[in-house]
Amino acid sequence: MRCSFLAAAALGVLSSSSLLSDTPPQTARTVSSVESSSTSAGNSARPVISREMRADIYMARKMYAEAIDQYKAAPPSAKVSNKIGIAYHQLQDLSAAKKYYQEAIRQDAKFSDAINNLGTVYYSQKSYRRAIGQYKKALRLAPASATIYSNLGSAYFSRNDMKRAAESYAKALALDPAVFENQSTTGVLLQERSIEDKAKYFYFVARLYAKRGDTDRALQSIRKALEAGFKDRKKLRSDPDFASLQKLPEFQQLMNAEPPRVL
Repeated sequence: MRCSFLAAAALGVLSSSSLLSDTPPQTARTVSSVESSSTSAGNSARPVISREMRADIYMARKMYAEAIDQYKAAPPSAKVSNKIGIAYHQLQDLSAAKKYYQEAIRQDAKFSDAINNLGTVYYSQKSYRRAIGQYKKALRLAPASATIYSNLGSAYFSRNDMKRAAESYAKALALDPAVFENQSTTGVLLQERSIEDKAKYFYFVARLYAKRGDTDRALQSIRKALEAGFKDRKKLRSDPDFASLQKLPEFQQLMNAEPPRVL
């Protein structure tokens, strides 16, 4: 079964907790009155909430259609177009998402976030070669992005190019050891990990962590591989990358536990 979970690195996204009171969010028809009231007597301390900020709140609440309405009413910019693309992406409307990512790139040809996000559309469509091209282009503009290196690794992984996948994942881990754990659903830089063979993926990631000496994350990934249906425990025991783990009680417990049921 294909695993499809889309994560986004939380880069500069407004936290809803900093803006929301006990009242429900304003609809598109009442946002203007909220903004203007901040300058009236008795309301001078209230923050001005722009259309884009209100849309960010909707995104945090996974109210993507409402977010799109607010973003489209905001002053146009590459950043806003990229966010509209993300909202459509979350709604699984890849055609609309692609349109707005491309619009963001037209507005700012050096906008690495939008270039990366366009790559995630191609990845979702299983056009891995095109995805790789976009990720490489984004990395030329943002060479210190762990998320983009992770995306590049996933594209190579899905093409069964394990050597390049390992190289890209290793660079991602060097930049951010927790890059594979990012699960935020709001942001401007999408992390795509829709891996079809989850068991193989987690085994692969466990080896990367073990090579880095990150025992806890290696064990967690082995557990996830087993839960996803990885059955070759003999391979786990004999893999030289796991030599440092084999004497650990936690590793032995994983090896001796009953195989989990894969639903």
